[in-house]
Amino acid sequence: MAAMFIGHFAPALIAAARPQAAGLGTLFVAAQLVDIGFAALLVPGIEAMRITPGIAAMNPMDLYHMPYTHSLLGTAVWAALFGLLVQLATKRKAAAVGAALVVLSHWFIDLIVHVPDLTLYGAPPKIGLGLWNHPAVAMPLEIALIAAAFLIYARRTRADGGDRRLWVLAGLKEPAYLLASAATMLGAYALLAGTAWWAGANRRPIEAVRPS
Repeated sequence: MAAMFIGHFAPALIAAARPQAAGLGTLFVAAQLVDIGFAALLVPGIEAMRITPGIAAMNPMDLYHMPYTHSLLGTAVWAALFGLLVQLATKRKAAAVGAALVVLSHWFIDLIVHVPDLTLYGAPPKIGLGLWNHPAVAMPLEIALIAAAFLIYARRTRADGGDRRLWVLAGLKEPAYLLASAATMLGAYALLAGTAWWAGANRRPIEAVRPS
């Protein structure tokens, strides 16, 4: 893993453990929705990136134009629209709110790891705390974050037929696409979301039962 990407799925796993949540596959889409949008917008040149070796220790992508997906305002719009879509599909407010928050969490996780290439509303100043320049901190943090989220999800949900599917998901490595095409990025996201849907299809949140 060249940079923190799978850490984005931690909020999806935590949200999926709650009663009335959207499905795990849906929440994996939510976790990477703005990156999916970014990959799609690369094709017509609406947003842009270039490879600049050395721009960050863990990531050579110069994400110099992302006003519609990686501004805080843009991410909030994507979150609201996705939440509305989940509301229409599930008729569950809790599922919609949870999905929207997972989308929004992407920007705040990016804020921690990105070099200054994020914006608040699509225009300078550009911000980012730059944890990608500190692999010795970033990599253990990512591993701890995703491991804790998997543990929470495993403990707060029950599977029909055991946990085998969940461990398949846990062992799936996100395909490397740093230097690849937008189509390869989208394929990677589809693989992860599809595997998450399969892994979560036989799991249900454990309802808390208070003693009478």
